[in-house]
Amino acid sequence: MVKLVLANVRPVNAGSVKADLVDIVCEAGAITAIVPAGSAPTGGERIDAQGRWVIPGLWDRHVHMNQWAMARRRFDVSAATSAQHAAELTGAAVGQFDAGSGRPLTGFGYRDGLWPDAPLKGVLDAVVGPIPTVLVASDLHSAWLNSAALALYGFAETCDGVVREGDCFDLLRRLGDVPTSILDAWVADASGEAAARGVVGVVDMEMAWSPGEWLRRAAVGTVPFRVDVAVYEQDVDRAIAAGWSSGDALIADRALPAALTSSTDLLRMGPLKVIADGSLNTRTAYCFEPYGAVGTEHRGVLNLTPDGLADVMTRAADAGIRCAIHAIGDNANAVVLDAFAATGATGSIEHAQLLRAADMQRMAALGIEASIQPQHAVDDRWVTDEYWADRVGDAFRMRSLIDAGVRLRLGSDAPVAPLDPWVAIGAAVARALPGDVPWQPSESLSVIEAIAASTNSGRTTLRPGDDADLVLLDVDPHECDPAALASMPVAATLVAGEFVFSVL
Repeated sequence: MVKLVLANVRPVNAGSVKADLVDIVCEAGAITAIVPAGSAPTGGERIDAQGRWVIPGLWDRHVHMNQWAMARRRFDVSAATSAQHAAELTGAAVGQFDAGSGRPLTGFGYRDGLWPDAPLKGVLDAVVGPIPTVLVASDLHSAWLNSAALALYGFAETCDGVVREGDCFDLLRRLGDVPTSILDAWVADASGEAAARGVVGVVDMEMAWSPGEWLRRAAVGTVPFRVDVAVYEQDVDRAIAAGWSSGDALIADRALPAALTSSTDLLRMGPLKVIADGSLNTRTAYCFEPYGAVGTEHRGVLNLTPDGLADVMTRAADAGIRCAIHAIGDNANAVVLDAFAATGATGSIEHAQLLRAADMQRMAALGIEASIQPQHAVDDRWVTDEYWADRVGDAFRMRSLIDAGVRLRLGSDAPVAPLDPWVAIGAAVARALPGDVPWQPSESLSVIEAIAASTNSGRTTLRPGDDADLVLLDVDPHECDPAALASMPVAATLVAGEFVFSVL
């Protein structure tokens, strides 16, 4: 029996000529037929889309879901142009501090790469005094603490105020120790907003044992889309002991939310995530050549040895778990590709922000995907020009990766950028923030390429047999100015043939 007919829709195609109206027939969570408008079989529910445009559902391939949910509730210091400015924004937020919570005053989003002054604990002390205060950097690779917060979290008195890499990750886990009911409500709120932007699935790279968290949320019906749940090296043996391989369903039908009873794989085992090096803004991405304007020998850091990386990748690969390896600097990307080649593991390089041409060819030959976040390119263009000026042609490549034969997967790295696929699509096409001239426009993607790289199938064509994960749009993306793509109006989102958002 037909469950749903989505009538009078226009599939987005590779050209700008308007497609003919069709009806999409959905049952048992899948597309069973695509027929000329008005010719679908009767029965079931019929929704008239009134000529709106339809594309496959959009995925965000790199999200830190808990961090995104929490960052949305922290005061914003992203506009800070100096340490002193950030301190002033912090001082204005002191009223948000709850002395009885046992938790620090927490802000999010600073980028100090171009600041004229240093983020030192004394700068914060001068405005917040004894109130424990933590500012988390936009890239999640560093955090700035005042003296009271350094003492609260056990950092040495000799620390200048900034903790980086492993120390920062440990701090983020401790900051994430929020009561379950509160955190789950925050995640549900953030997930609902993502669904309203056309998201039908995410790969959650949260730095915690997340399978249990998502199972708990699914059991009470607060998960509106598909989630591939990653694990980190400290938990990979736990996942292996559970018998999970990438793509395995983590829950059975009886545990699914009532709104998604047709889906059999809402939650799946995702990849092993390893953070091989640091970041550009924290100046810890591992590079072949020294950073400009930092010091003649500063090349960033590896967060684990090549042998250690190969060991954990081998354990994952032997258990059928894909690998998603964070690598930003060109040397880190080379090390990670060596590990993929040596271990035979499959998967992706996450970020791949600085790549030599030879390593793009190696990625293609090894079949390794590039999971990239286009918004980072426009957010970090000035930092790139400052620190990687002598190799800027190797930075934030997208067109070159496609031309080399590498498959692109787009995402946000939320909270580093918003969990909104249209922001990523817009950045991939426009290569600029509003009002800026395009940066390296030769690396831009077409609209159809950017949408395809944001879908599960890697294409925009809908076919019978596909999951009925669909997005209805009020306008043809081809008709949008590139700068307008980021605010694309979404009319409805369907997961497994069920509406999880609609303004129809």
